[in-house]
Amino acid sequence: MRLRIKFRKFGAVRFIGHLDVMRFFQKAIRRAQIDVAYTAGFSPHQIMSFAAPLGVGITSNGEYMDIEVNSMISCEDIKERLNKASVPGIEITGVSALPQNAENAMASVAAAAYTVRFRKGREPEFDLFSALPAFLAQETIPFTKETKRGIREIDLRPGIYKMILLEEDSGVKVGLEADEPFKSPSVYMLVDASSAGNVKPSQILEALFAQNGQTMQGNALMVNREELFFNTGTRDKPCFVPLDTVNESTLKEGDMLWTEN
Repeated sequence: MRLRIKFRKFGAVRFIGHLDVMRFFQKAIRRAQIDVAYTAGFSPHQIMSFAAPLGVGITSNGEYMDIEVNSMISCEDIKERLNKASVPGIEITGVSALPQNAENAMASVAAAAYTVRFRKGREPEFDLFSALPAFLAQETIPFTKETKRGIREIDLRPGIYKMILLEEDSGVKVGLEADEPFKSPSVYMLVDASSAGNVKPSQILEALFAQNGQTMQGNALMVNREELFFNTGTRDKPCFVPLDTVNESTLKEGDMLWTEN
């Protein structure tokens, strides 16, 4: 049986890289005495996969890992066992059983939601409230990206599904038509996180700063990933659903909508 485990990553653990997180879970699963399945061969290892590994320094409320187990009492029992075996900074928030035809966590990711805040003293000097509508109204948002193969220019605009300002004190999302200025604004964004797109919040905000004649300082952002989504709609009209809501009905709907003639 395959299980999808949702967890939070926060505090000092945000500075731990993906490989160390993977090693932590391998040990935690053994400490929790979970009947996890192993690969065959001379060097067996636990069958697990992660969805869109998180960058170092980023916190998250919506991380996912798939594992395969030979037996279990219940999803709630798995959750309790893992939390008892966990450390400060990693909290298991949900465990659910996957349908047989569900893709693994990494292959399922289509989009990600982030909340981004500016560090004190590194806020934009321009007015975000007035700058954001003009930024999003552009048909293209060019961005120069450095890769292992060299420098290339990409268009960020198709990968920005939603971008709004948040009211800092209450956390309530405020529409762009609001009249009140923001004292210390944070930004909520829903962006492409697929293997083909994978737009990063830092890239978007760097482009926004550049459009307004500023250069964003290094380490200016505090980024929290809120959720990861898969797409049950079409490429042109996506419908994003959190990864922990995978069931037979959503998979059938998604398969039907993705069918091309």
